[in-house]
Amino acid sequence: MTADAAFARKLFSGPCEFVAGAMSLDALPETGLPEVAFVGRSNAGKSSLINALTGRTSLARVSHTPGRTRQINLFRLRDALVLADLPGYGFSRISKAEAAHWDSLITGYLHTRRTLRCVVLLLDARRGIMTSDKEAMTLLDEAAVSHQLVLTKTDALKAAELQRVTAEVQTVVSQHPAALAAIIVTSARSSFGIAELRQSLAELASH
Repeated sequence: MTADAAFARKLFSGPCEFVAGAMSLDALPETGLPEVAFVGRSNAGKSSLINALTGRTSLARVSHTPGRTRQINLFRLRDALVLADLPGYGFSRISKAEAAHWDSLITGYLHTRRTLRCVVLLLDARRGIMTSDKEAMTLLDEAAVSHQLVLTKTDALKAAELQRVTAEVQTVVSQHPAALAAIIVTSARSSFGIAELRQSLAELASH
């Protein structure tokens, strides 16, 4: 079930403010609001998607260099929903110590964040689903966190290739109990699928 389209549009076009950036769980403030986290491989398009959802161009920092998001960034939509931009995974050009810190931060967040309602797991459609994505889904299963798979950058694929990638992802989704059955196909550049994702997330908001 998804929220009313008018409510979703109003929610995501309304006030959206940066709450905090935290490099440790202790530094994360409690907002008391339902929270949706965005996670994916480095450079999968998390910041671009968040900007597209909120109708902004620079709410979340967009970088062409993987690994730039190094903390959990929280954004509050009205007083109804919090969006959490998590560090990307699968980026090899960082130190082992930094990678271990990121893994610990994300794992701790998923297991202990009481207000977390859903994770939006982004997959770059050009690359399909990779081993690190499957590992992330297993982690989410173990934490019993519902996750919505979203294909990004789909404007770069022809229809037949997109259909093939979507079918491949759907097969993997069926193997993970905490994954939501439907896959949302998006393009931040063309806004394709953005309204659908807004409605899905708005259903989790505090009315």
